[in-house]
Amino acid sequence: MIPLALLKQYGATKREISAQTVIFLEGDTAHTYFQIVSGNVKMFNTNPDGKEFVQGMFEAGQSFGEPPLFQNSDYPASAQAMSDTTLYALPKDQLFNLLKEHFDVHLAFTAMLTKRLMYKSMILREISSHDAKHRILTLIDHLKNEYGQPNEKMEVNLTRQQISELLGIRVETVIRTVKQLEKEGEIEIKERKILR
Repeated sequence: MIPLALLKQYGATKREISAQTVIFLEGDTAHTYFQIVSGNVKMFNTNPDGKEFVQGMFEAGQSFGEPPLFQNSDYPASAQAMSDTTLYALPKDQLFNLLKEHFDVHLAFTAMLTKRLMYKSMILREISSHDAKHRILTLIDHLKNEYGQPNEKMEVNLTRQQISELLGIRVETVIRTVKQLEKEGEIEIKERKILR
């Protein structure tokens, strides 16, 4: 998102994070901008029964946990490395200086936050008013629009467990629904991977 050279120029530090390491916890004070160089990070909430609801998954080139930086609030979710991850961490005040001094980066940053807000709105609508089949197809179609080509099949790089966590439905329901969607011709399954 933000060019690495620019991050370094403003004082970002490189961090090597082992898989399963928690980067911050829900309720921690937000004071750092994080951008991934390699690896994967998930942001999630845990209910009192220990069940996770994944707010988002992030990969190389993406940042995470920015919104509370802009309203001086705590992180609304926890962040954890899903694999060995390399990222850059930039203090909040330096991020703001960078954005003030580089309007093109500021504009791209705003567009990225807006895109995420639209995604959250779409997922919230799906979770609150549609069945599992519709939710899963909507998520897959969103990923295809975001990362694939409109007229080509795309492999969904999410496990059934991850789909479950993103949509707030039981993994058993995801497995059953994916099989039903395959029978109906909505998706293909090759080597346990979903294609649409």
